[in-house]
Amino acid sequence: MSVHLRIENHVATVTLARPDVLNAVDLATEAELQRIWTEIEGRDDIRVVVLTGEGERAFCVGADLKNPTTTGLEYWGAARPGGFGGIALRETLNVPVVARVNGFALGGGFEMVLGCDIVVACEEASFGLPEALVGRMPLDGGMTLLQRQIPYRKAMAMLLTGRRIPAREAAELGLINEVVPRAGLDEAVRRWVDA
Repeated sequence: MSVHLRIENHVATVTLARPDVLNAVDLATEAELQRIWTEIEGRDDIRVVVLTGEGERAFCVGADLKNPTTTGLEYWGAARPGGFGGIALRETLNVPVVARVNGFALGGGFEMVLGCDIVVACEEASFGLPEALVGRMPLDGGMTLLQRQIPYRKAMAMLLTGRRIPAREAAELGLINEVVPRAGLDEAVRRWVDA
């Protein structure tokens, strides 16, 4: 499975489990995420969701550009309900989502972060929408959500240049709630979940 769902004490933890490719999303992962969000929507026993990536290098680097299923026009032209990973533009999820950002959050991975309610990141995390560097635009939530969450000119600078920003700068812009040392990431997420 490319995504793990664990439910414990009313907390659902959704983990992207492809650390060998920095938790990049292929078609199978996208379908599994869509299924998981639909399952969470249909349950009454979940009060909060934690979204994260497996490993220490990446939360998610977006679409798996080395996978043939995600490089063609069929993938890029496909409509993704709810935006990238099924969450960036999802309006039907009735519980808060906490992003536990443990490394790179790029492209669609950053779009997923933008779709979360609370964001906690380790100091090594970085954020960006590099689509412009390959002649594309982040159409699965990034363009819309980024401009709603930070000043317009800052958003446009990121969108048009593909520039990455470190966690501290993201916090200063208001994109994330808390930056902590990697060793304190789980404890910080627990604090937000228990709040």
